[in-house]
Amino acid sequence: MPTAVMPATSAARAQGFDDWLRRGSCLGVPNAPTETDDQRAMGARRLRNLLNASPRSGRGGRSGRARTRILRVGERRILAEGLETNFWQDIHHNAMTASWPLFFATFGGAFAFVNVVFALLYWLGHESIANARPGNILDLFFFSVETIGAVGYGEMHPQTAYGHVVATIEIFVGVCSLAVMAGLIFARFSRPRARLIFAQNPVIVSHDGAKTLMIRIANARHNSITNARAKLWIVRDERTTEGSVFRRFRQLDLARDENPVFALSWTIMHVIDEASPLYGWRAEDIASSDATFVITLDGLDETSSQFVHARQGYFAQEIVIDRDYADIIQVDDSGMMKIDYTKFHDTKPAAGKPSP
Repeated sequence: MPTAVMPATSAARAQGFDDWLRRGSCLGVPNAPTETDDQRAMGARRLRNLLNASPRSGRGGRSGRARTRILRVGERRILAEGLETNFWQDIHHNAMTASWPLFFATFGGAFAFVNVVFALLYWLGHESIANARPGNILDLFFFSVETIGAVGYGEMHPQTAYGHVVATIEIFVGVCSLAVMAGLIFARFSRPRARLIFAQNPVIVSHDGAKTLMIRIANARHNSITNARAKLWIVRDERTTEGSVFRRFRQLDLARDENPVFALSWTIMHVIDEASPLYGWRAEDIASSDATFVITLDGLDETSSQFVHARQGYFAQEIVIDRDYADIIQVDDSGMMKIDYTKFHDTKPAAGKPSP
């Protein structure tokens, strides 16, 4: 019977992040204390109170902008206090990371707001716009839309010095807004993204006479990623000679960490020998381990001529032992190669191991 550690569920994954963060984050927090049940309950109540509180409430910093924020690491929510936030410093980051519906909704709302502001400015002037019905704010709003968009239908136009000054300012705002919007849309569309598929579970199986940790990856686009490089890291707690506990990153040696042309699939292999941090691990050690495995891959996408990156993380409990990946490449009677991606995440008993 093969020994297998079953995949972690979403609840187990969330619990893993809880344990990971309690012991010390990836930044290496020494001597992170272990929480008691009362402390965890108090933290949960505090988080609920913060979620139900007004977004304006928070702790002030020296500049008055430091607030308590809720961060998300995987499925774990974290309270961050004392960090000063500035919307204008992060506006590009927010615009690049927002979803497309939120991106266009935000821009549409800002567009309507700016036009309402300029319509009110035109309204403050005495008949500053020709052919606009007196006191009709709607006419002034649509004139503002035509001006900021450089449409200029011609029926309405500024007829006073005040109107010309406001129109000049609005045209300047419109030109700048158009440039910013075009740049953001182009940056979002042109940002390279690798479409890679990572196997749901790593496996540990005998390969060429040695225990080997394997992770299968596939290029879902089937284009060529040249000079692809893969790195595999293990992240776990380690205690120093002084007794401090730090979160350590250790890179695992790979049997082949480069692929000249990654177009179909690639199985990353780490041989578990005497030099490996995994040497001597048993199934129960893996099941109780707090280790996390992180695999990164980058290369040159020949289609866009840009570098692409991808990353995937696994908990130690997601490793399946004494099972190999199912074959996904077959050749039919006519000699045609067939790739069956429906079996990409499937595993089979290792050679020489009986089925469960």
